[in-house]
Amino acid sequence: MKGLNLLCCCLASLLLLGTAEEVEDASEPTKRDRSHLENTLKLNEEKPADDVSGVLQRLRKIYHSSIKPLEQSYRYNELRQHEITDGEITSKPMVLFLGPWSVGKSSMINYLLGLDDTPYQLYTGAEPTTSEFTVIMHGPKLKTIEGIVMAADSSRSFSPLEKFGQNFLEKLIGIEVPHKLLERVTFVDTPGIIENRKQQERGYPFNDVCQWFIDRADLIFVVFDPTKLDVGLELEMLFRQLKGRESQIRIILNKADSLATQELMRVYGALFWSLAPLINVTEPPRVYVSSFWPHEYHPDTHKELFLKEEISLLEDLNQVIENRMENKIAFIRQHAIRVRIHALLVDRYLQTYKDKMTFFSDGELVFRDIVEDPDKFFIFKSILAKTNVSKFDLPNREAYKDFFGINPITSFKLLSQQCSYMGGCFLEKIEKAITRELPDLLGSIGLGKKPNVLSCDVTGCGETPKNRYRKP
Repeated sequence: MKGLNLLCCCLASLLLLGTAEEVEDASEPTKRDRSHLENTLKLNEEKPADDVSGVLQRLRKIYHSSIKPLEQSYRYNELRQHEITDGEITSKPMVLFLGPWSVGKSSMINYLLGLDDTPYQLYTGAEPTTSEFTVIMHGPKLKTIEGIVMAADSSRSFSPLEKFGQNFLEKLIGIEVPHKLLERVTFVDTPGIIENRKQQERGYPFNDVCQWFIDRADLIFVVFDPTKLDVGLELEMLFRQLKGRESQIRIILNKADSLATQELMRVYGALFWSLAPLINVTEPPRVYVSSFWPHEYHPDTHKELFLKEEISLLEDLNQVIENRMENKIAFIRQHAIRVRIHALLVDRYLQTYKDKMTFFSDGELVFRDIVEDPDKFFIFKSILAKTNVSKFDLPNREAYKDFFGINPITSFKLLSQQCSYMGGCFLEKIEKAITRELPDLLGSIGLGKKPNVLSCDVTGCGETPKNRYRKP
């Protein structure tokens, strides 16, 4: 009898031990294979670093000699709140993460960088966890940088953020991580949008800060999950800010493996139906469906589909990294086009004001009449008729009411007077940069040529701009 009892005790102990091991195994989910991520982003390739210093030096020279003089003369920064710094010209591509709270933005960054279960990982949770704008960039060792320090460092591209006030700088944080992917790109994690909270409660202009990052992002990931598909006022405002950047937007339905097939189809349709009216394109938006975290997909889900969707998104990210210089030159050229249009409009406002002024006129009333109804004086139509300007590039008429409210029209000079004996004319220099210098620089990258940096004088490269007021 004692032997039988002893045998039963041994069997019970073995069963309990086996059950404990199963519970322990179940508590530690298996990690997903990362080889596809490393292969798609080419993290294991030892490629020689591209020599882009010559291109960047030439690009800075074109900007400072041909674009910035007109930009400063007509105070373009006060219209668009967009001033380009040397740090922005030399910065790496920026990937911006936007979306509602707790949809997996921080988890996605952890997954892409392999930071899970390391001291570097971003904090995640089911509740709203990210209350700061977090910039994840490369550094020799793990280091946290306060927003005040980032804004004060002119070598970085974040110094213009100082204009949003000290309350915002306290909500800005930089994290340097020694990771190979961050040598080629910078990630920006943003606070999640909470529809039942007014953004004014954040203590800083949240929408304006988002717009600053949107204007400078090379790729924008807008992340959703199956439980947060509602589009409220704040999210609608966000998509309004994304207008014109549709080519950079990637919509992601995260945590897709948490749903069965039928439920996933319904959620996908609901998300598509909610977002389609907000995106200003004729074709339907592409939605990437997957689960961006390190654990294996849930069983009985479409693992092959999720993996293909993930690889497609990673290929888009790698393409942005590969086209860094092309995108940078195109960005500077687009900025130059906007500066040129702004200068032409201010010049037209000023010329109309001078034409309407008489000896007995009240200058303030004359100009108020012009600003209130510019179409009456054909301000915008004359720009389209006389110059190579697209009507889709014209700024909002209402913006110039505010612009001239703080910048008196008499403080500007006509474009015909913006010429010097040695430097040439501002307008001709920026037009030359748009039509010749920047396209030539872009072409030199495609052909693998190194641009000649030493052949440019202070006025730019190539022929000296013609000065109509200089005697032959």
